[in-house]
Amino acid sequence: MKVSLSLMCMNLTTVAEHIKKLNSFTDNYHIDIMDGHYVRNLALSVDFIKAIRPLTNKTIDAHLMVDNPEDYINDLIAAGTDLINIHAEKLDGQAFRLIDLIKQSDRQVGVVINPEENIADISQYLNLVDMVTVMTVDPGYAGQKFIKEALLTISQLKDYRKQNSLHFEIQIDGSCNAETYSELKTAGSDILVLGSSGFFGFSQDIDQCIKTAEKYLN
Repeated sequence: MKVSLSLMCMNLTTVAEHIKKLNSFTDNYHIDIMDGHYVRNLALSVDFIKAIRPLTNKTIDAHLMVDNPEDYINDLIAAGTDLINIHAEKLDGQAFRLIDLIKQSDRQVGVVINPEENIADISQYLNLVDMVTVMTVDPGYAGQKFIKEALLTISQLKDYRKQNSLHFEIQIDGSCNAETYSELKTAGSDILVLGSSGFFGFSQDIDQCIKTAEKYLN
């Protein structure tokens, strides 16, 4: 299973130093961009992606928790973002147009579904996306309780992908850690987003975080 580190949860005073070490551990970097409206919280930004792009050749995944994702796409592409993930309800009415816009710029596109949403909400364009991110917590804040009902959605996505010969990856965002790893793997997850409970909360020493995470991931 692949790993994507949620940089919202890291010590932002040591970004450059730590990314050099994290590059050998992670597959992707998960960048939460929040506008204070879709969710009440604020997090990282397009400028943050610009700053870390020269530090890594890993996939940079921008998770847009914003009311108007269309306003961010061109800036994200210019900043060097590889993958843009948009919440399903914010794609309503413009899904095919925005997916095409991102694809035309030779970037990957993903859709994010909240715990109460299901495959039917996104089935019309699942053949077009590169990733489906399943939220196992409500969007907006780190450290929330794992919502077990999302496991069924993961299993259904895996079955749907196989039945329809599709190729999107299934990413999980929220409470991915040693306690949930086995269930998430069994359900059919491809990528885990590791944040505070699954990585950065282990220690102030980034080398120790890597060692601790490797124990349950392996």
